[in-house]
Amino acid sequence: MPFHALKLSAALVRAATDQGFTLPTAIQQQAIPAILAGHDVRGCAPTGSGKTAAYVLPLLQRLQGQPVTRPRRPAVLVLVPTRELATQVGDVLHLLGQHLPHAPKIAVAFGGVSINPQLMHLRGGADVLVATPGRLLDLLDHNALQLQWLRTLVLDEADRLLDLGFAEELARVLAQLPAQRQNLFFSATFAPAVQALAQTLLHDPVCIDIAAPDTVAPLTVQRTIAVDAVRRTMLLRQMIKDNGWSRVLVFVATKYATELVAEKLYRAGIFATAFHGDLSQGARTQVLQEFKDERWEVVVTTDLAARGLDIAQLPVVVNYDLPRASTDYVHRIGRTGRAGAPGLAISFVSADTESHMRLIERRQKMELAREIIPGYEPTQTAPMDHASVPGTGGIKGKRPSKKDKLRAAAARTP
Repeated sequence: MPFHALKLSAALVRAATDQGFTLPTAIQQQAIPAILAGHDVRGCAPTGSGKTAAYVLPLLQRLQGQPVTRPRRPAVLVLVPTRELATQVGDVLHLLGQHLPHAPKIAVAFGGVSINPQLMHLRGGADVLVATPGRLLDLLDHNALQLQWLRTLVLDEADRLLDLGFAEELARVLAQLPAQRQNLFFSATFAPAVQALAQTLLHDPVCIDIAAPDTVAPLTVQRTIAVDAVRRTMLLRQMIKDNGWSRVLVFVATKYATELVAEKLYRAGIFATAFHGDLSQGARTQVLQEFKDERWEVVVTTDLAARGLDIAQLPVVVNYDLPRASTDYVHRIGRTGRAGAPGLAISFVSADTESHMRLIERRQKMELAREIIPGYEPTQTAPMDHASVPGTGGIKGKRPSKKDKLRAAAARTP
């Protein structure tokens, strides 16, 4: 099915083609007509499947049919959990909308940088605002914009925005929005509890499930390697050199570990650097761009880089530390094997984390054989309870918590 069969304008079809989109993906085939028809949508599809374009293209088309006001009033709000994803979505909007007869004004706002340039950019308003929740609330506190005319709310990485970390901010944002609006929720995973909350905020939605939640792209080869925790860095260094990997994204549990592991690799002659939330926005942007340009061989990061980042042709992802939740496992290894390209995801498993990995496997409905690399045979065999493993925090449980109250508050908000 070509893009023009989805009733997109010739300008948008041409823009999609210019960006290398030859045929619409499965999520785009189903989401674009539903959004054009004005339906609420809950879209769940694997990472790298084109979810951003699935909502950007029809929203740009709908904006073409709306009268331009002075000052411009935001008609579309895209909420994202990270600064990097905000920039990425803004870039997609600009690229796909730049040749439209009436190109919309797009504003991108996120924290970690001065608010003043963002306030200046919003003078005269905007048609589309892409923002992180905290910075959006800052803008509202500064009376930089009003949202009562908003027609469409998009939650990109919706499961994270509906989770504990953003629930309170999201409830405050929802209170500022008109009750009558189109809601579009997209993510690669929707845990049952998050999916239930999403349903309370959606109105008779079109639910699109391209693949079952918590699954991994089929072209991504997954390997688990048994190794003592103290020898992980040596093994990682050896594998990078033996396999000639040009770019590797390595996930660890803490910001401190990103610096420590990156420094050890760098001293061993591997161009490695750290990427975490304590870096300035300028430094974070520079690291990502240099990694995409293959100026760094290895970036060692926390789960900050697990969602939304699109690094083309990233060949290898390594779980140096296992993720806390099984959905985080999906998002981490989803950085490789994107857009139909093959990928490799490796997880280091020590005696202390064996039970943790087995639980992830059970929730992923998979079973991976433990490999042993000659010269790095594990010597520790006594397993520990996964909840006591330092740095991992264990798999998230289901006991009542503050999250339930925050979700309930969000659900009550019109």
